[in-house]
Amino acid sequence: MLKVVIDTNVFISSFFGGLPREIIDLWKDEKIIICLSQEIIEEYVEVLHRLGVDNNEIKKLTRLFAECYNSIFTTETISLDLVQDDPDDNKFIECAVALESKIIISGDKHLLNIHKYIDIHIVSPREFIEQFLKDTAK
Repeated sequence: MLKVVIDTNVFISSFFGGLPREIIDLWKDEKIIICLSQEIIEEYVEVLHRLGVDNNEIKKLTRLFAECYNSIFTTETISLDLVQDDPDDNKFIECAVALESKIIISGDKHLLNIHKYIDIHIVSPREFIEQFLKDTAK
């Protein structure tokens, strides 16, 4: 199964529909595995709280992560300094490296401008969905 790292902007946007929701539906339907680190989960939760998402919804979500529902978790990442304009975004690449994910899905221009790090592709939600559909049609 395909392992992906999902940037916070894509994850949060999934609550509002569109392509990000399709990506999260792939996760819920056991078609992809989400790669996570403590930093990523903390950022997801912090932004959800800031947006006023119901605490029960956040608890359900963190329970899914805690139960490793179609997700893998790393506690150790190497420190990288690749995203100069927004160093906080390095955590997504660090997680991909640690868990050997080949894809980061992001809507963040700072990450998207990198395009690729070693063999890790950084793609938009649209690019991911188009490629995923093409690959699964084979």
